[in-house]
Amino acid sequence: MSSRIPYDRGMPRWESGADTRLTRAAYELYLERGFEAVTVAEIAARAGLTKRTFFRYFDDKREVLFSGAPAFQASVVDAVVAAPEDVAPIDAVVTALAAGGTELTGIGEGARARQHLIEQSTDLQEREMIKMVALKEAIATALQGRGVPATTAGLTAQAGVTVFQTAFERWAHAEDPVDFTPLIHQALDELRVAIQPVETGPRRPARSSRRS
Repeated sequence: MSSRIPYDRGMPRWESGADTRLTRAAYELYLERGFEAVTVAEIAARAGLTKRTFFRYFDDKREVLFSGAPAFQASVVDAVVAAPEDVAPIDAVVTALAAGGTELTGIGEGARARQHLIEQSTDLQEREMIKMVALKEAIATALQGRGVPATTAGLTAQAGVTVFQTAFERWAHAEDPVDFTPLIHQALDELRVAIQPVETGPRRPARSSRRS
């Protein structure tokens, strides 16, 4: 059975610019035939444009799915920088990622389809990992600007990105519509539980083997 996702004509609504026409065409073809089977020439032809026009907007056919990454990263970093001074670093990061994720999931089925496409392609997973590393490093730099030590900033940024990815995957696979913010806070709570020490009962004194 094919794992490809049927294209829903009612999914994203695109504007009429060349870049959005190419994006629409790429999504249509990826969902119809799978990412690996589609060429840049076919995307351009579906959009009624040329390969030359395609490369004016995108470096390669993978980048169509990641063209929004710089804007997403910038919005998250801005939110981390603007967080109140008394907010814990991890809370500043997760709040920023929750806002960014809410905007991203607001796209609806387009965002969900993108996630499924990435999960079906090793090539896209590698590109996603590169983007997530860049996001982590940008968040860590923003935290250092708030006075957080470098090591702590890096760990916090990594934890935040991991929590975000966990929440987004759950959102993409949810059978019913669900808000993103509760999912990311649920993932953060699970992480906090995981790093808490395990509570054990009072230790009983060892019995002496010596007879009185």
